[in-house]
Amino acid sequence: MIVAGFGCRRDCTAAELRELLERSLARLALPLSALHGLASSARKRDEAGLLQLAADLGLPLDFYSAEQLAPFESQLSEGSERVREQTGAASVAEASALACAAERSGRSATLICPKRRSAAATLAIATA
Repeated sequence: MIVAGFGCRRDCTAAELRELLERSLARLALPLSALHGLASSARKRDEAGLLQLAADLGLPLDFYSAEQLAPFESQLSEGSERVREQTGAASVAEASALACAAERSGRSATLICPKRRSAAATLAIATA
């Protein structure tokens, strides 16, 4: 079970998200087909770039509330008080990847790619 979690600024494009994802997977020597899903904060539920990326890849996109992300804070490579002020959670990309991988597998999850950044997005990859 491999899941990519995303955080992004408003109106981040699907192309930017996909480029960040492909670069991150390449560093892990994994193909896009290795992914089982995408995840993000519930605050990103209407973000067109995320929705388009999930549709383009044919992958499910799950959203998690700050309360659902909180249990994963001890596993974060880094947290941000600025992100917490904006979203209610210390991390979006890492915590949502961990939450989704754990939920979908029913097992504990670990980060295999800590948070990476592009100009308008963050991404982390977790496995369970």
